[in-house]
Amino acid sequence: MLLRVQSAEPLEGRRLRLTLTNGAVVERDVQDLLWGPLFDRLRSDDALFRRVRARNGTVVWPGNLDIAPETLIWDGLDPAESGRSPEPFLRPRSPSRSSR
Repeated sequence: MLLRVQSAEPLEGRRLRLTLTNGAVVERDVQDLLWGPLFDRLRSDDALFRRVRARNGTVVWPGNLDIAPETLIWDGLDPAESGRSPEPFLRPRSPSRSSR
């Protein structure tokens, strides 16, 4: 069974605390994922960003905005597709990478 997002909590900036279906908790800075006109309002509206919810295994915001769970959890393809094991990728990102 693939890991999915069970719950999501907004943190400072554009960071999220995610609880995964295996119980692991990870924090992700999603600022770099919010590109393009579709995410304009989400990038600039703190109140909208804070309305994040977990639904169907990923994070969603009002207006049909979401980010694929494989991007949030593994920073790319599902491990089954990429040949990678998820364990090394379940740690929070280092401050140098997440503070971009």
